[in-house]
Formats: sequence, C-alpha cells, structure tokens
Amino acid sequence: MSAKYEKEIQMKSNRKYTLDNTDKATLTNWYSLLTLGRQLDEKAPNYLKQALGWSYHAPYAGHDGIQLAIGQHFDREKDFLFPYYRDMLTAISAGMTAEEIILNGISKADDPSSGGRHMSNHFAKPEWHIQNVSSATGNHTLHAVGVGRSIKIYNGGGVAISSQGESSTSEGYVFEAINGASKEKLPVIFVFQDNQYGISVPQKDQSANRRAAENFRGIKNLKIMYCDGKNIFNSMNTMFEAKKHALENNEPVIVHANCLRIHSHSNSDRHELYRDENERHCVTLSDPLTRFRVQLLHSGKFTEEELDELDKQAKKTISAAHKKALKAANPDPKSIHDFVIPEPYPADKYPEGLHDGSKGEKLKLIQALNQTLKAEFRHNPDTFLYGQDMANKDKGGIFNVSKGMQKEFGKIRVFNAPIAEDYILGTANGMTRFNENIRVIVEGAEFADYFWPAMEQLVDSSHDYWRSNGKFSPNVTVRLASGGYIGGGLYHSQTIESVLTSFPGIRVVYPTYADDAAGLLRTAIRSKGLTLYLEPKAIYNDPSGEAVVPDDFEVPFGKARIRRTGSDMSIITYGNTLPMSIAAADLIEKETGKSIEVLDLRSLLPLDEEAVLKTVAKTNRVLVVHEDKVFSGFGGEVAALITDKAFENLDAPVKRLGATFTPIGFNRILEKAILPNTEKIIEAAKELLKY
Repeated sequence: MSAKYEKEIQMKSNRKYTLDNTDKATLTNWYSLLTLGRQLDEKAPNYLKQALGWSYHAPYAGHDGIQLAIGQHFDREKDFLFPYYRDMLTAISAGMTAEEIILNGISKADDPSSGGRHMSNHFAKPEWHIQNVSSATGNHTLHAVGVGRSIKIYNGGGVAISSQGESSTSEGYVFEAINGASKEKLPVIFVFQDNQYGISVPQKDQSANRRAAENFRGIKNLKIMYCDGKNIFNSMNTMFEAKKHALENNEPVIVHANCLRIHSHSNSDRHELYRDENERHCVTLSDPLTRFRVQLLHSGKFTEEELDELDKQAKKTISAAHKKALKAANPDPKSIHDFVIPEPYPADKYPEGLHDGSKGEKLKLIQALNQTLKAEFRHNPDTFLYGQDMANKDKGGIFNVSKGMQKEFGKIRVFNAPIAEDYILGTANGMTRFNENIRVIVEGAEFADYFWPAMEQLVDSSHDYWRSNGKFSPNVTVRLASGGYIGGGLYHSQTIESVLTSFPGIRVVYPTYADDAAGLLRTAIRSKGLTLYLEPKAIYNDPSGEAVVPDDFEVPFGKARIRRTGSDMSIITYGNTLPMSIAAADLIEKETGKSIEVLDLRSLLPLDEEAVLKTVAKTNRVLVVHEDKVFSGFGGEVAALITDKAFENLDAPVKRLGATFTPIGFNRILEKAILPNTEKIIEAAKELLKY
C-alpha cells in the first residue's frame, strides 16, 4: 500500500465524506473538475459540427459522481486505471488536462493517449498508468486482472481499477475476469457505471437481474458495493471503502454505481427514438452537477459569485486549451509503419541462426523446448508460465513440454489457469503492464484448435503497441501445439497459421527441428512484443525432429534456413511437412537424379523474402508445401510474393500442395486422404519437374 493512501486510510477510516466535514479547498477542487469536465463534455460535439474532429463522443453527463470519485482515488504511482470510452471526467479527475482531452478528441499527433491513432474519447496516459484500452467493451477487465496479479506478486501496493458500463458486463470475458480475480484474490476494483442503457438496449434486455452486479453474487472472495453514482459524496465514500477493502484484503471489489444518461449514447445516436419526452426531461432534472452546485450554495460555504467564477475559470482554461490544440501538428502519414511491433531481441550470437550441428548429443523437439524454458526462467527471474493443465505434480501441460517447471521455479511463476483461453491471454497482456522486464509464456490452449475463444484478446493485443503510439507492448509468447498426423480429428489436428499471419503487430514462428525450436523460443521470450509460437506436436518425440542444440542457441526472426541444397527445383515448407519434403527430395534424386532444394521458412511473420527469392532464382521451379488447406493457406502468400517479385525467374508456375478444403477426419484413413504426406509431395514434385 502506498504511504500516501495508507495515511489517507488512517485519517478517514472512522469518518465519511460529507458536505460538513469536507474543507472548502477540497470542495473547490471538486467543483472545478466537475465544471471543467461538463463544459468539455458539452463542447465536444461542436468539433464534429465544425469538421474539426471528435467524430466519436460519448457524453458522460449523469455519471459525474462516480467518475470524479474514481479519479480522486487513483494514485498514478501505484495504481493502474483502465477507463472506458465514457470516462472523460474520470480522466480529468485523475489529472489529465483540458488540452490533453481536446488533443485526443481531435486526434492530434501530441495526443498522449495514442497520437491520433485510436478512436476519440479513448483517454489514456500510459506513463501515468492510465491505460490505453480498446473499443471492445469490457475486454480491459482481463488486463486489469493481469496487472492486479503483478501488483500482488511484486507487492506493488496499489490496485487496478477497471471502469465500464453495465451492459458490457454481459460479455463472457468480464465473467472470466471477475471469476479469475476472485479465485486468485487480486486487488482489482471493477466499476460498473450503470445508466440502464446499452446504446438503445435497456438493462432488462441484458439480464434477469435489474442490477448487473447481482449477476456475480455468490462468487467467493468478491465484495460487491453499491452507490449512487450521481451523488458526489456517496460515490467518494464508496470508492474510498472499495480501495481500502481491496488493499487490506487483497481481493476484488465490484462498485456498482447507479447513474443516468442525460444525453444520447454518442453523437451518432438519437435517444429520442427510444426514450420518450418525459424520461428525457426527468433525467435532466436529476443532473448531478446542478444538484452539487445547489448543495454547495445551501451549505453557506460558497456564494453564487464564487461558483460562477469557477465556471468562468474553467471556460478560460478550455478556451486556451482549444487554441493550443488547434495549432498542434497532425499525425504524419509517414508514421503509419512506426510502432507496429517492437524491435526484437537481436539474436546475433549465431549468425543467421545456424550452427554446424556436428558436435553434441541430439535432442528431441520436446526436450529442446523443455530445456530452453528452464534456461530462460533461470536467465530472467521475471518470467512466468501458465495455461491449462500446466502444473499438476509431475505433469507439465497435456504433452509434458513444461515438465518439472513448477517443481524448480515454484507455484508463483508456473501455475494452472482456468479453462478460459481469453482469460489466459488477456491476463498475460495485463501482467506485462506492471514493468517491461516481465515476460509471460502461456499455453494459449491445450491444442491450437481451441485457441479461438482467445482471438478477441489476440486481435486487441496485436495493435496495443501501435494504438498506444509505442507506449505499451504486451511481452507475451503464446505456445500452441499445432497440426495433425496424430489421429486427433476435428479439434486436435488443426494448424491455424493462415489466420494468425493476417494480423500486423504479432510474430508467428513454426519450427520443426529441436535446434530451431530452442533458438526461436529463446528469441521469442527475450523479445518485446507478442509472438505466436506454433509447435508441430506430431514431431515432439519423433526422431525426424531431432537435432544438436548448442548452449544458448539463438535464431533471429525472419530468417529461413536451407535444410537441403539443390538446383533443379525448390520446395518451400515448414512444420510437419518439412521432414516429408526432405524425404521426398531424397527419393526423387535417388530415382531421377534431379536435385531438389528444401527451404525451411521456420519464421512466417516476419517472412524471409530474400531467402525465398534467392532459392527461386537458383532453381527456377517452386513447390510450396504446407499442412494447412491450400485454399487461403499461407502458401498463397508465398506464391504471390514469388509471382510479384521473381516471375521472370520461373520456368513453371508456382505449385502448391496442402490439405484438402475439408475438416480433418478422425479415422486415420480419412486423415491420410486429407493431409499432405511424402507420397503426395513426390507426385506433385515430379509433375512440376516435367513442366
């Protein structure tokens, strides 16, 4: 707990905020923040009318009490704040200036939230721990839980505060977040700002419980508090008690704040289409700012003139901020390629990620992974590993890749996660927000086939670095046991790289041999940014994947490797089909004398374009082989690259071989008919050689 907040708790634990016991300086500050925020809230739509920007604005009027309270109880040194798109006053109360709010609204280069890259009304200042969140409502609850985990592990002394509307609590990942925070007993405050509408959808259409917090009643280690989010003092007291409880008990709190929405959901919504005139009139009469002003006047602590002067000061502040913001530079279109993904660990110990391979004992793929994980945990004590079925006595994952990890490194660094893939990846993202030394490795799912629930988090994480203008990147390695050839059928045999490589902001690697597996895993863990690490599970213990692995072997991203030299044709491949391609090339040369080169991509994103074009120029014929379906498979990108940049070097069309455009059958007869194999590669290669 921070000394500042500990002192505040000691001072106020036996009393509550009231109009009588709150000093005039504090009340003046609160009113100044409230009027500044409200004037900005009302001014924002004018920027769109004048074609200056702020094309998305969600007015907060009616949420004044709870938003002021969140910001006033936020400690930028210890806490982490995850505001949502309606949290303008929260951001102002937490310390952001009128100029910073306007810079965000009109998307200027100096916008501290994102430099104009993210949607307006998404307020952030990562250097103050005010986090840049996405537009996927409520998904930041998982990030708050993740950083709450780090706060607990590192005795950070603060809390994570996640703020959202009540309708977004219908999202499954919000339940995952609250369930996980309760199970792990983490200092996280989930604020539900309940204005009873999700755009035009009333709360009664969201859940059977009128109050969203009641949907989480019964979860152990969870405190639920209610407050009037329109009332300044009630909101301040509730947020104080919530933070006190979270800090003292190391457990999550839901603060359910009853608010009202005075205006439309946003500037693209017309609430008169679904709210009658009487309702709209009544919410205006309940304006929290008007009521607070009346309270201050009736208390005798303020005169009309004093409050009018504070209103005028706020207006002057906004006017000066407006003038400065309009003169600020716009984002440079040349900057769009900046901060797509952080620069990786250089991995320059072994040039091109190569070694002679003649000295030492060969390791199986699974041994190389296990040994590298342990070595990296010894190398960096801020490394963590978790996922499903990870840490049960001597078991380490469904395939035992992480066997012995928990025994050596303990339950804090190696642990099981709920069967909730979104939770696994989302909290990994959050953990790395605490400090940039932290590296998290997760088994994103027991099989790559089950990773789909985490795709929402993957998409969000993929543009964290770009969206924050380089201020935050999740330093996470996602391990996925991929591919077929095990008789696994529909849900245990998929390889999903064609989907993964469609997202900028991530890396995708797919090693086959033990040496590359070790080298790429080491580079992935040491690098900043998000890496999807695909493991061909059929080769885990197969002799075809064995290789000598030098100590501290490193393989750089974006470097392919020639696994067999040749001159008459090139096979470009990776993963499970790499040993098959080498076997096919050996048989063809023995039978026909034709020499076939085999290029192992091993890194798909980034892709080694130079190596691809070089082998094309050398052999003039190319067969692209991969386990995934041919249609929409990654090989299509390789073929397009060759056609675009090496067409004149081709003596034949680029040929592709992969799985049929069907699901993968469970019966081995069906699997064999669907997936590529050595015989199919030989047939395709011979056909291409004859062209």
